[in-house]
Order: sequence, then structure tokens, then C-alpha cells
Amino acid sequence: MPQGRTPKRRIPLRKRLLVRLLFVSALIAVCSVAATAWLAVTTTTSALKEEQGQDLAADNSILTQLSGYAATHPDWSGARHTVRVLAARTGRRIALTTADRTLVADSAPRGTPLPPRPAATVDPLRTDTYTESGAQLSGIDPRVVGPYRLRGKDRTKLDALAARRKRCYGRYGLQTTVVRAANGRPMVTAPDGTDSSGYGATVCEDGQLNIPSPTERKALDALSDLARPCLEQAGTDLGGRLFLSFDPSGKDPFGGGYLVTKYAKLGKGASARAAQHCILAARRIQLEPYVAPAAELFLGIGDQNPSRFDMSPANKAKVVGTAGLVLAVTVAVTAVVAVRLVRPLRALTEAAGAPPELHVRVPVTTRDETGILAEAFNDLTGRRERLEAQRKAMVSDIAHELRSPLTNIRGWLEVVRDGVVDPDPALLDSLHEEALVLQRIIDDLQDLAAVDAGTLHLHREPLRAGDLLEQAAAAHRVAADGAGVALGVEADPAAWLDADPVRMRQVLGNLVSNALRHTPAGGAVTLAARREGDDLVLTVTDTGAGIAPEDLPHVFDRFWRAEKSRSRRTGGSGLGLPIVRHLVAAHGGTAEAASEPGAGAVFTLRLPAGRQPREEP
Repeated sequence: MPQGRTPKRRIPLRKRLLVRLLFVSALIAVCSVAATAWLAVTTTTSALKEEQGQDLAADNSILTQLSGYAATHPDWSGARHTVRVLAARTGRRIALTTADRTLVADSAPRGTPLPPRPAATVDPLRTDTYTESGAQLSGIDPRVVGPYRLRGKDRTKLDALAARRKRCYGRYGLQTTVVRAANGRPMVTAPDGTDSSGYGATVCEDGQLNIPSPTERKALDALSDLARPCLEQAGTDLGGRLFLSFDPSGKDPFGGGYLVTKYAKLGKGASARAAQHCILAARRIQLEPYVAPAAELFLGIGDQNPSRFDMSPANKAKVVGTAGLVLAVTVAVTAVVAVRLVRPLRALTEAAGAPPELHVRVPVTTRDETGILAEAFNDLTGRRERLEAQRKAMVSDIAHELRSPLTNIRGWLEVVRDGVVDPDPALLDSLHEEALVLQRIIDDLQDLAAVDAGTLHLHREPLRAGDLLEQAAAAHRVAADGAGVALGVEADPAAWLDADPVRMRQVLGNLVSNALRHTPAGGAVTLAARREGDDLVLTVTDTGAGIAPEDLPHVFDRFWRAEKSRSRRTGGSGLGLPIVRHLVAAHGGTAEAASEPGAGAVFTLRLPAGRQPREEP
């Protein structure tokens, strides 16, 4: 487990904030549902009454749209989707059957019985529900166009004629619009019913737009042939062919909306009425293949029928009172829960805002997430307190480390300046040694600052591990001989690494210096290198007194020393091992320390192994 990290603990399910919040939400929901149910029981009438009558606007809209479907489709095979959409939009049950009650389409589930009587008959050849909204007129639905529908070149030609007439009216200051009949024929009309003759625009009415197209002419000829037997039987002379007139008002005694078919020279009286009857019958025969057969329309209440509530003043008072009570209970429960949740968070906020030198801790009163947060905060406060103590000790150590050599240098320089002693070589060597100590401390601090700032640069190159160890040992051979410590090297010849040679010599130098300081005379310090898989392992082993178990986790901390004395022999500056750890980490490796008291210490560096470079021929 990492040093100083609070272990993750499992919180009992009933203690978790999420569970508690869900419980409060469920309690509020139960109260709300119970209050709503009570209000529904006490404010509704003793029994739900079926609504009397029908919504005429909705029913007429349903009939109009179903009649439009029948007018534009030869059968009812695709009407189920239209029926479902209308039922969902109006909230009514809609069913269509044939005359013998064979079901065609139904929005209700299968097996639901039909209402006792049909609401209307859907027959676009005999009922017009389109011309006047909300009315059912006798006649043919104008949306039934059948063989009169314009297509292709006929429609393009008429569109061009309509556009030309509209431009002509525009030149005379008459604002017009182009409307399109159900069969696709365009007509130029004035929205306000303005008479074109008042503007002198009669020249624009050349009559070409009213000439039947080949499609319409063909359909009229077929209608004439269908009407002739009836007309002859009624004793009415045909006296000509049927022709077209176009009435934007849609008042067509024969049905068809803008498309009006008339008989030339019908006259008046019984003869004219007989001719109209014959033509209307012929049109129905002509259009019958293009429309769906007549169907019975049944309308029901449906699933969205609203219930009626008796909202008397007493019931209104009950609604307001119950709603207020539920609101009060909800606010009270929420306030209690919120206070319990916010109290530890407020304590954490106050502790975080306290002066840092006080190191305030918060009481742990719960075992849920806030309790764990409080423990983590206390642990963080403890670590901050320890870091503050280390910082103060570091400042003291830096001041001591710099003061001693500076005091020596200043004292000797002053006595030399005063002429008390002569600057002989021994004195100069001593002053030079003190200056080197200062330089070493400053260099170490600079290296740590570069690591902290991320500005440390490495110049890697292939290195033989044995050569690197030999160089480190050679640099400290004199110091080892002077201390009576044997300094040896054990390296695998095949061990290579890619590293910065200067920085790696600094790393090994710090480890060897540390080992020599803590190894008594007659002991040994050994530098070793070996390869383990993809890693290169470097070790520095000494036979000194070792490191206590409680001190081992801190050996790489800055300015930390197991020996608190300021002795040059064992003290050191406390910066060497932290520099080792950071430089090794910059190379992508790790540094570890292991020791047994009385058996020496082993510092292990684990770095990515390198490849031996090829020799050039």
C-alpha cells in the first residue's frame, strides 16, 4: 500500500448516501401517491359516468379524413395505419366495417365488441364532407378525381398557361394567386374576389386555360357515353357533348369541387333535373373503380376519455390542504436529511479554511462517504503537518550545511587579511575543500529544482554497465582507501543500458558516498550489474550498520537522515538519495532500498536494459 494513503473501506449498504437518498425519495413518493389516491377517492363522483354525446368537431374531422382516404384509394387495405393515427390523436375508438359488419379496420384490441350503432357511413360518391367543414352534403366528394387526374405534359402545359395569366393580371395591378384543384388543374383567382373587368384585365382571360386537356376530354367522352342511355330513356335530347367549367367556390351540383361537368342546353324544370340525375349517376359509375367501397364508421369512447371530477369548494379546500400537508412533510424530511448531510461537510469547510499552522482536524461522526471523506481529510492534515515539520527541518538543515563551510571560509579569510597567518598551501586546500562542499550542496539543490520544474535534460547514449561501475569506483577509490573500506565491482560483460553517463555517474557516486559514510573500517562496498529479462539491475551493497525498519521508508525523502547528528562523518546533506530517486525515474527506472539492522544495506536500481552497439568495420 502506498505510503500515507487511507485504505479503501467497504461501506455497509444501509450507510451509503445513495441508499439514504433513495429511501428519502421513496418516502416522499409514497406520501405523494397516498395523498393523490386519497384526493382521487374523495373528490371524484361515486361512479364514473360515460360521457353523453360526442365531440362533433372531432367526429367530423375523423369522417372527413376517412372519406378523403376512400376518395383517393380503390380499397381499404391500407386504412389500418390511418385509423390508428386518428385514434391516437383524438382519443376515440375508431372502427370500419362493410355493410354486413365485416371488420375492415379497428383501433381497439381484437375481440372488442362494436358499439351498438354506426356513427356515419363513409361513401365519398354520395356524401361530401370536404366542401363545407363540419357538414355532410349530398353529392360526390371533390377529392374523388379518378380518370380526371392530370399528369405529365397536360399538367405542365396548364401550369405554364396559369403562370402566364397571373403575370398578365399583374401588369394591370391585379394581385392573383394560383390554386390547384383536386385533379391537379391550376386556376388563377383573386383572393378577395376582385372583378378583373374593373381593372381592364379581361384581355388576360383568353379561355385557353379553361379548355379541357386530353385527359379530361377523354374522361368527359366516357362520361357522355355512360350518361346517354339514361338521358335517352328520360326523353332528354343530348344536343351536344359534356364540357367543363371551373368554379373556385366549389359549388358543383354534380360534385367534384373545382372540376364541374355540365350538360349543354339542359333547360329548366323536370327535364333539367332528370338530366342532372343521369349525369350524376353516370359520374358515380365512372368513379366507382377509383374509390373504396362504402363502409360503416363506428366511434367509441376510447382509452383517453377523461373522467369528470366534482370540484366543489369543499373539495378544492381538501386539495389545497392536502397539497400543503404533503409539501410541509416533504420540506421537513428533506431539511432533516439535508442537515445531517451538510453538517460534516460544513465542518470540513471550516477546517479547510482554518490557518494552516493550526492543522485542524474534524470529528468522524458517521461511517458513510462523508465519514470516509473526514478520515481522508484528517490523514491529509497529518501528512501536511509532517511535511511542514520536514520543511522546517529542511530549512534548518540547509542553513546549517551552508553556515558551517561559510563560517570556516570567512574566519580563515579574516585572519589571513589581518596578517595573523600566512596563506600556506594547507590553508588554501582547506578553504578549497569548504568551497567544494558549498558547491556540492548548491548543485544538489539545483538538480532537485530542475527535476521539480521538469527542465532536467538527459543526453542518452549506449553505456556498458561494467565501465560505468568502474568509473564510479575509481572516483571514490581514494576515499575508500582512506576510510579502510574495500571497494569492489562485479559486472556482467553483456549488461548495457541507454543513459546519460554524467547523470548515472552522479547517481552511483551518491550511492557509493552514502555507503562509505555508513561503513566502518574493515567493511566492504560492492557495486554490481546484471541483466534480468528486459531490465538492467544495478546494486550498491555495504556491510555497515544497516537501516532501521521504521527509517527505511524515508531514506529517499529530502533532507531526511536516520542519524540526526551534524557530523561530517555520518551526517551528509540529506539530498543525495532524493537526487538518486529522481534521476533514476527520469531514465524510466526505479530505486529501492533494503536493509537488515547490523547486516548492511542494499540499494537497487532497476533500469530498462539497452543493446550493445554494433561495431563499425
